[in-house]
Amino acid sequence: MKGQEARIASQALGYIEENLDKKLELETIAAALHYSKYHLHRSFARTVGMTMHAYVQRRRLTEAARLLVFSRKPIWEIAYVGGYESQQAFTSCFKEMYKKTPAQYRTMETFYPLQFAMCLDGEPAAMDLEESDVSAATPADMDDWMELARLAVDGYPCLNEAEYRGNLYRHISSGQALILRDEGRAAGVLAFTAEKGWIDFLAVHPQYRSLGIAGILLNRLRAELPRGAEISVTTYRAGDRADTGYRKAYLRLGFEERELLTEYGYPTQRFVLPSERKEAAFDDADAG
Repeated sequence: MKGQEARIASQALGYIEENLDKKLELETIAAALHYSKYHLHRSFARTVGMTMHAYVQRRRLTEAARLLVFSRKPIWEIAYVGGYESQQAFTSCFKEMYKKTPAQYRTMETFYPLQFAMCLDGEPAAMDLEESDVSAATPADMDDWMELARLAVDGYPCLNEAEYRGNLYRHISSGQALILRDEGRAAGVLAFTAEKGWIDFLAVHPQYRSLGIAGILLNRLRAELPRGAEISVTTYRAGDRADTGYRKAYLRLGFEERELLTEYGYPTQRFVLPSERKEAAFDDADAG
């Protein structure tokens, strides 16, 4: 079933990219690919981790953000190219996701993606991955790690690739980066700061959600930290429409809400996994 759903989702992803500048609705895509609306919607959401509508919106806003930074096109034209009926509607949607108006974002002169084009590659080879499959990441893992980071960029607003790659190298050099592979493919990654018990980055490949990968990585992280240490992570605040399910996922893991923060100008919240909390199984299907 998972393999069939992944193939259907892959077809839909390809169609979306080829028609990103056209009107894209579930009915249109279903008819073009010859699937029922229900079957297509279910397969896409279960595989990609978000609805087709959310994915299309995030892709269009990402390309709009790219044009705001790297072109001189007026905002009304970018809105039109992005499929919005008015500049006002575009501005409202853009601000809701980026927390800045298009004009404010343009003045930053820095591009941050909401969603890169997703490309699915084959099916999971193993369905029973374990903690013994986790290893310390090495510089040779960086390209695969970065590819996974792009797939999971929806969980990390304001992700600057060049800056992130430099930080990743430092994590790897200090032995604070874990990777779980399935026959060569990076199924999950976790970068952390040991002295603070802080998760700096945690991502699971979309096709490996529901396999407990995040829980496996967390259990390995516990072994890397002092006994009884709390584990902290930051994610979206409650009510943030840019959140594709990360708050829910951390709560299922056993994390508890803590103080509100602002990181890189973006409103976030810290979550803590208390030291007395028993190791919890994590259903990655809820992480998106």
